[in-house]
Formats: sequence, structure tokens, C-alpha cells
Amino acid sequence: MRPDNTPARVFSTAGLPAARRVELWESHNAAALIGLAVRSGRPLEATEVNIQLPRVQLARVAGSPHAVARTADTIRRDPADAVAVYLLLRGDSWFRHDGGTQAVPAGTAVICEADRPFARGFALGLEELVVKVPHAALAGVPDVREPRQVSLAGDPYARALARAAGRATALARPAGRTAAGAGAGAGAEADGHAVPADEATVLDLVSVLIAGRRASQAVSHRAAARSYIEDHLTEPGLGAARIAAAIGISERQLSRVFAADDTSVPRHILARRLGLAYALLAGTAGTVGTAPVAEVAARCGFTSAAYFSHAFAAHFGRRASEVRTSTGL
Repeated sequence: MRPDNTPARVFSTAGLPAARRVELWESHNAAALIGLAVRSGRPLEATEVNIQLPRVQLARVAGSPHAVARTADTIRRDPADAVAVYLLLRGDSWFRHDGGTQAVPAGTAVICEADRPFARGFALGLEELVVKVPHAALAGVPDVREPRQVSLAGDPYARALARAAGRATALARPAGRTAAGAGAGAGAEADGHAVPADEATVLDLVSVLIAGRRASQAVSHRAAARSYIEDHLTEPGLGAARIAAAIGISERQLSRVFAADDTSVPRHILARRLGLAYALLAGTAGTVGTAPVAEVAARCGFTSAAYFSHAFAAHFGRRASEVRTSTGL
């Protein structure tokens, strides 16, 4: 069983003819994320990192001053049937929809329906993370009736979503820029390598953000627990007691939350650590040079190289050394 460790796709306007940058940027976004009409008063300088999970799309966007619009024509031409979450890290902006225009400061998440017209502007440029979730992956979650703003500093679920998306796109984070709000790229990393995103965690976090106070307690607890695991994945001491204490529930309640998802806390942690190890060995989360397999195991939170090797082979049907050999590492 091989994990879905699709490498990031990076698109940049750098080096493109100035007169075609907007056109090519629009074309890329329509294919890789969400179709938008772009307006820029000077040659657009922008970079986008895209990661396609089985259902969810993640992106990191950095760009010079410009404005975008999701118009009725754009929606008809390129329907998304999805919810979009924009996590603005740098550069104050504005957001316009049929209810009016709102200021959006850095460190804010905007949650909206991708198929309802809106416009956004970035007078001083931007850096942000984007999470696009199809409605089909949000069964039982209500539509976003009106666009909502949530502070990354004030909302733990928005902050956790920013960390998850930030880690997944960390390899191409623009150098020298710090994410506003809450350390969006911080958390469980293996010596600076991006951690492959756990789609189930992303879906839980988006579900809670959409539902707000209407979110079920079980989903809220599961999202909090999974997020804590992602943040501390590579720490050997991570376990049920510590997770339960961190999110404010009992170990028994935590066990019930994971049992309802047909798993357990130890199995979930093991699967996530093995997924990270596979990504490191396969080179889809950055390279590890000539480090031995035992060192990769230690970086992923395993205290026994023998146990890691056995668990890896049982989970993926091949030895860790074979993964490295097949990828030339």
C-alpha cells in the first residue's frame, strides 16, 4: 500500500513575457486551483505551489500587487463545486461579494463558496495558503451561506489548518518571509522537510470552520486530536494520554473518537509516521541525502529501527531500503 505523496507542482511568472503573465497565470489557476480573472497594473510577479490530495487541493501563493475576481462568467466557464478557504499570511487585502466589501488583514482566514461571485485585492502583494474542498467531500456539512472571516490567532481550527497547509507546501515557501498569525509553516517537520498533508485532518478542520458552533463535538474533538498529532508527529513521547490532556478530554473519550473512525490513537500515529518516512525515503518531501534508514526512522519519531523496519514492510509491502533504491536515493 503506497501512500499518496504527490510532489508539489510549482508555477511562476518569473521569466515569462510580461505581456502574457496574467494570461498564463489565469490559465494555471483555472487548471490547478480555481479559475479567476486577474488584473495587475504592472507585470505580475507571482508563484504558486499546488498539491493535489485525493480530494482536497492545497496551494501556497505569493505575488505582487494585483486583484482577482471570480465572476459569473468565470464560474459558468469553470465551475468548482467547492468551498475555498483563503488563509492570508502577508499583505492586508479586501474581499468583495454581494453583501459588500470587507477589509481582510493579514492573519485572517476567509471561508467562501467558490461558485458565488467575489473579488479580492492585494494592494501591497500577498502570501497566502489556499484550501479547496469539493462539496462531495463535505457530506453533512452545511453550505457557506455568506463568506466568513476567522482570525488565525483567535481560532485554533483555522490556525491548525494554516499549519497543515503550510507544512505541506513548506519546501517552496518564499525565503525570508514569516507567516503572519500563527507560524503557519511550524509544527511537525523532519529537519525542515515538508510533512505530507493528512487529508482526513484537513477535511475535519474545514468542516469545523464551516459549521462553527453547529459542529458536532465528535468532529471537533477529532479535528483537535489529529491536529495535535500532526504538530507533534516526530516526537517519540507522543501518546494518547498526552493528546487527551492537550485537547481537554479524557483518554476514554479520545479512544471513542478514534474508534468511531474505525482506528485507534496508536494506529493513527503509526500510519502518519510511516507515511512521513515513505515520503522522505521516496524524495517527495525533500531529500535526506545519504542518511541511513535508521536515521530516517528516528527523524519520524521511532525509537527502534528494528520495529520501524518491520512496521514499514507490513504497512507498505516493501522494505524501506527498497523505496530508497527504487528512487535512486
